[in-house]
Amino acid sequence: MKRTVLILLALIAGAIVAIADIDDERQKQIIVALSTVYENDTIPSFNLMEVNIIGKRYFTTKRKQRKYDKLVRDVMKAYPYSKEIKSVLVETYLYLQNLPDDDARQKHLEKVEKGVWNQYLPVMKKLTLSQGKILIKLIDRECNQTGYELISAFIGKFRANFYQVFASLFGATLKKEYDPTGADAEIEEIIYLIENDMLELIP
Repeated sequence: MKRTVLILLALIAGAIVAIADIDDERQKQIIVALSTVYENDTIPSFNLMEVNIIGKRYFTTKRKQRKYDKLVRDVMKAYPYSKEIKSVLVETYLYLQNLPDDDARQKHLEKVEKGVWNQYLPVMKKLTLSQGKILIKLIDRECNQTGYELISAFIGKFRANFYQVFASLFGATLKKEYDPTGADAEIEEIIYLIENDMLELIP
């Protein structure tokens, strides 16, 4: 087995070569192998792509399995909207830079707010409370700012407080931050699976 591995490494090392320093007069080719010198010993070296290995989840009870399946469905429902919202915010920000004064920017922001409200309110009504809470977290993930901070920056703190009170009526908060290595680690894992086409679509 070891011999086979050594032969394989030797073949790979021999295959990865580069032609450099061609002398115009003698057309001499210098073959350079990718290697590292360690204590007078030349060792073949390779740059390998990072690979994330995620095993299949197994649950001790059906209740835990149903809870995880629900989280998968909720993330799959909310994640595309967080990407759309990020796109709208970036487009709006770039457009605002080209407007001549504060009055023009204010009018445009009012127009955007009305358009977003009309476009997404029917969609938001179809989300469950848990999906809405996940969406708030994912907005923070995509934009590196909470929903409250974004609204406050674009249309003012007064409107941000209004939407915060509105969200609190449903037990949510626009100030919720995303924690990919802590409380939201499972969500982060699910997003990784989604982005790499490793999850079947669940209706």
